[in-house]
Amino acid sequence: MHRLRLAVCLSAFIAATPAFAARCGGDFNTFVQNMSAEAANAGISQATIAQALGGVQQDYGVLAFNRRQRGTFTKTFEQYVATRVGPGRINGGRAMLRRYAPLFSSIEAKYGVPRQILVAIWGLESDFGKGDMGKLPVFRVLATMSHDCRRTELFQGELLAALQILQRGDLPYHEMIGAYAGEIGQTQFLPSSYIKYGVDFDGDGRVDLRHSVADVLASTANLLHTNGFKMGAPYGEGSANFEAMREWNHAVIYRKTIAYFADQLVARF
Repeated sequence: MHRLRLAVCLSAFIAATPAFAARCGGDFNTFVQNMSAEAANAGISQATIAQALGGVQQDYGVLAFNRRQRGTFTKTFEQYVATRVGPGRINGGRAMLRRYAPLFSSIEAKYGVPRQILVAIWGLESDFGKGDMGKLPVFRVLATMSHDCRRTELFQGELLAALQILQRGDLPYHEMIGAYAGEIGQTQFLPSSYIKYGVDFDGDGRVDLRHSVADVLASTANLLHTNGFKMGAPYGEGSANFEAMREWNHAVIYRKTIAYFADQLVARF
């Protein structure tokens, strides 16, 4: 999943990413110092900067992985969906629909996003929070990718957003763990989306997209709702709701898989 998501998500945020002053390339430690100054100018505390970036190292494995990405995907929809949506995952989704039925009703009432879409995304991204959410230190990943000149503005923005997450207290430093582009949590939010769309739906005072099912599902619904998803309307390819899911993932094949999975949940639930 991380390969497809990384290949298609990086371009999705480039146009909206502001320019930052830290110059990419050159000595990594000098770059981190300059990035730390940018973070301070953006209102990040020295304590947060020191905790997140003090001693941070380049991750050459992340660079190698990123440079292997070609931005293309050769599987047909039928080939891809067969590997992602099987009886086990459908049954797991059906169990989640039963287990969290009252929560889904509350989220649907507030955000107008049907539960089967949320469960489909949740299942595809992390097997309902039980699967792989990434094992890489987010600040190491984002500092490495920010230093790389190919997408420095994008990843400088994501690094500042990750610092905001830490400073707000949403996640402690040791839980800032994610995937190869810095995606975090059960539905794999990039840090900028975490800040923009994250919702404290369980009311505990923080947005926890690693552990709080309520926060995970409501934040996912908020992202879709904010981008125009409408309850009760079709969500298959060619529909307005299908286009609203572009903010989630630009890949048509992935959005078709979400829709297919959602339909299977409705048919079998």
